Amino acid sequence: MQQLSIKEPKANYFFLPLAIIVAIITGWLTVKVGLALPLVLVGLVVAIAFATTVFVRPKIGFMAYIVYCFIITVILRNATSPPPIGPLMDGLLLLSCVAVAFNRYKYQWSNLRNDHFLLAFVWFLINLIEVVNPAGASIIGWLQEMRFTSLNWLLIALLSSVLFTQKKDLDLFLKIVLGLSIIATFYGMKQLYIGLTTGEQRWLDAGADLTHIVFGKLRVFSMFTDAGQFGASQAHLGLVALILALGPFKWWKKVILGLVAGILLYGMLISGTRGALFALVVGVFVALFLSKQTKTLIVGCVLALSALYVLKYTTIGNSYSYHIVRLRTALDPEDISLNVRFNNQQKLKKYLADLPFGGGVGVSGMNGNLYNADKFLSKIPPDSYWVKVWVMYGVVGLVIWFGIIMYILGKCSGIVWNIKDPKLRVKLIALTAGTAGVFVCSYGNEVINGIPTAMIVYISWAFVFLGPKLDSES
Repeated sequence: MQQLSIKEPKANYFFLPLAIIVAIITGWLTVKVGLALPLVLVGLVVAIAFATTVFVRPKIGFMAYIVYCFIITVILRNATSPPPIGPLMDGLLLLSCVAVAFNRYKYQWSNLRNDHFLLAFVWFLINLIEVVNPAGASIIGWLQEMRFTSLNWLLIALLSSVLFTQKKDLDLFLKIVLGLSIIATFYGMKQLYIGLTTGEQRWLDAGADLTHIVFGKLRVFSMFTDAGQFGASQAHLGLVALILALGPFKWWKKVILGLVAGILLYGMLISGTRGALFALVVGVFVALFLSKQTKTLIVGCVLALSALYVLKYTTIGNSYSYHIVRLRTALDPEDISLNVRFNNQQKLKKYLADLPFGGGVGVSGMNGNLYNADKFLSKIPPDSYWVKVWVMYGVVGLVIWFGIIMYILGKCSGIVWNIKDPKLRVKLIALTAGTAGVFVCSYGNEVINGIPTAMIVYISWAFVFLGPKLDSES
C-alpha cells in the first residue's frame, strides 16, 4: 500500500522554534527578575486578547464596564497596595467607544437623536466651560470631578443608545444588575454576621468608622464606596425587582423576582441608610401612577401611607432590629444629623450669595478635600448631591441641572405612558420609577453621582428613550 505523507504547515517551522526561544528567555528572566515578569506577561496577553475581542464585539467591553462598576471598590479596598485600576473604568468606556467608531457602519447612529443624549451633551459642555470659573478651583480637581459628573454620563448615553437596541439587551441588563446586587447583599450579610476583611477594617480605622459605626453597630457598606451608596442602590434595584414581580410574567418568574426584591430590601435595611427610604417611597408612587390602574393606585397609596404611619408613629419592630430603629429616624424632623446638614446649608448660602456660578467643579466633596483644601467650600461637607451641585455650579448651574433631570424624568414618564407592549411597559415603569427614587434620594446623599448607581440610572434612561422603537417592533 502506498504510504500517505502528511505535510506539516510551513508556519510551524517558524512558530515552534520561536515559542521555544521565548519560553527559554522568559524562564531565564524569571530567575533573574522574579515572578512579577511572567505575571506581567500573562496580564499583557490577556489585555491584548480582551481589547481584540472588544474591537470585534464592542458590547462585550460595555458589559465588562457594567460589572466592573460593581466590583472596583471592593478590589481597591482589599488590596494591600492598590493597583492603578481606577482609570481602567474610564478605559473600558473609551475602548468601547473607539471600538464602536471602528465598526461604525454596523450601528444605527440615528438612535442618538433623542433628548437624553442631547441633554447629556449640553451638561458636558457646561462642565467644560466651568474650567474657567472665576472662583479659581483646581484644574486637577475639575478634571477628576467632571469625569463622573458629565463625561461618563455622555459616553454611557452614547454606548447605550448604539449598542443596546433590542429587548434581549434590556433583559440581559436587568439580569446583570439584579444578579450583582444580590451578590452585594450577601457580601454585606457576611460583613454583618461573620466579619470584615483586613482591608475593610483598615478602611474603617482610617476614619470611616465615624459614619459607619453608630452606637456600636456596623452600617453595612458591602462592595460599595459607603453605606449610603449601598443602601440607596439596594432600595433602587429592590424597587425595580418588586415592580417586575407584579408584571405580566410567568408565575415562577414572579416568585423569583419577589425573592430578589426581598433580599435587596433587606440589604437596604442593614445598610442603616435612612435616605434610601425616600428612594423607595417616591419610586413606589411613580410606579403606581404610571400603572394607569386607578384601583391599584388607590390601594398602593393606602398601603404605602400605612407603612409610613407605622414607621413614624409606632415602635413596632424596634425590639427586633436596631436597623429598624435607625430607619425610623429618617422621619424625625428633630434628628441631630438632619439639623447639622441644615446648618451647613445656611453657611453655604451666605458664602454662595456672591457666586452665581458656584465655586467650580471639584471644589466640594472628596475632590475638594484632595485638590482644593485651601478653599472654604471644601471644608463644609455637602451631605447631598443637590447641595454639591449648588456649591460647584452655583444657583445657575443648579437650576439647569435640576431642570435637565426633571425634563428627562417627565419625558420618560410620557414615553412609558404610551407603551403598548405590557411586558416592555412594566420593565420601563420599573426603570423610570427607580431613577426617580434615586434622584429624590440624592438630596440626602451623593447617590446619583456614585458607582454603580450613576451607570444604572444613565443606562435606564437610554432604554426608556429607546422604548417607542422597541414597542413598534413588538
